[in-house]
Amino acid sequence: MTGQAHIMADRPGRDKDGGTGVKLETRTKTQRPPLYKVLILNDDYTPMEFVVHVLERFFGLSHAQAFDLMLTVHKKGLAVVGVYSYEIAETKVALVMDFAQRHQHPLQCTMEKECRPGAAP
Repeated sequence: MTGQAHIMADRPGRDKDGGTGVKLETRTKTQRPPLYKVLILNDDYTPMEFVVHVLERFFGLSHAQAFDLMLTVHKKGLAVVGVYSYEIAETKVALVMDFAQRHQHPLQCTMEKECRPGAAP
């Protein structure tokens, strides 16, 4: 038997154990972290100007963009104001809620996990 193993080891492309000697690389596919939508909800008490100010201050929108988005919130009841990683979305929600409470407005801001196409729910 040792002679046969020796012959196999001498063949090109074979290692001493008779294998091909080809190293297989395994690649791990890294998944992107889930994203979260930040939403502003409409209410009957928060002034429209305050919502525009919040959108400009915390979401970096121009006055025109903030005004258009505020109208969407007003007409549809809510609007997505940004999509972020969990930590950033959580921080934005907390900042908006704190700012609204300090100014005695009932404005509500929340977040929900974004469903990406092709991702398992």
